Amino acid sequence: MNQTPSTETPTAFHDEPLRIRERIFSSRLWIGSGKFSSPKILAAALGRSGAHLVTVAVRRADPTARGGDPAFLGIDPEKVFLLPNTSGARNAAEALRLARLGRALVGHAWVKLEVTPDPATLMPDPVETLLATELLVKEGFTVLPYMHADPVLALRLQDAGAATVMPLAAPIGTNRGLRTRDLIEMILAQARVPVIVDAGIGLPSHAAEAMEIGASAVLVNTAIATAGSPPDMAEAFRLAVLAGRAAYLSGPGRVLEQAEASSPLTGFLWEK
Repeated sequence: MNQTPSTETPTAFHDEPLRIRERIFSSRLWIGSGKFSSPKILAAALGRSGAHLVTVAVRRADPTARGGDPAFLGIDPEKVFLLPNTSGARNAAEALRLARLGRALVGHAWVKLEVTPDPATLMPDPVETLLATELLVKEGFTVLPYMHADPVLALRLQDAGAATVMPLAAPIGTNRGLRTRDLIEMILAQARVPVIVDAGIGLPSHAAEAMEIGASAVLVNTAIATAGSPPDMAEAFRLAVLAGRAAYLSGPGRVLEQAEASSPLTGFLWEK
C-alpha cells in the first residue's frame, strides 16, 4: 500500500514539495488529531486544510485495529499519511513501547517521538528524548522528535539520526504563538534536516510567521480543533502556511533602524 501523498500540486509559487527521507509531502501544514469533537469534524477540517499528514496518539488507538479502521477516527490512510506519536510516554522505555505498537498499527516505522514526564507542563524531556531517538534509529525507525527550542539539542538529535527536529513554539495547547522565535531561528541556521515547528501555534498568523523565517512545516492541533468552526480555521491555516512560505521564498526586504522614504524626496517636489 502506497502511503506517500500526491505531489501533483506545488505547495506555493513554484516551490518544491517537502521531502523527508523517502516520502514527499505537497502540504506543509500538518494536523494533530486530538481534541476534535467528532471524527466527522476532524475529517472536514482535514479536507479544508489540504494536509497530507495527521498525527495519531498510539495510546488512543485500538491495538486490534489497522490503518483505515474506526480506531483511527475515520482517517483514510490512502489519502493522508498517518504518523503515530508517543504522546503520554514519560521516558525512553515507554516511548519505545509505544513506537513499536504504532509501527504494528500503521504498517510503517515512522514515529513522532514525544517524551513528556511532567503532566503539569507537558515539556519534553531532553535527556530521554535523545536516548529514545538513538534507540529507535537503531531499530530502523524514522524519528521525528518533539523538543525544546534548544539549538544544541537540535544538533545532537540530528547527529543521532533524527529525520526532522520539531521545536515547540510555546507550551502544548496554549495557542500563544512563536514565543521561542529567536531560538528557532538559531536552529534553522544550523539545521541539516527539515525543521517542523510544533506546539503552541494558535493563529494562522503564527503559522505564517514560522514559515516566513524558514520552517519547513508547522504542526497544528489545538488551534484548529478548539476553534468555533474547525473546518474554516483549517482553511485559514492552509492559506497562512502558503503565504508564509511564499514570503520566505521571495526573500523578505531588509530591516532598517530608521525611516527611509520609498520615493525620492529631492528634486521634483521643489522644482519651479
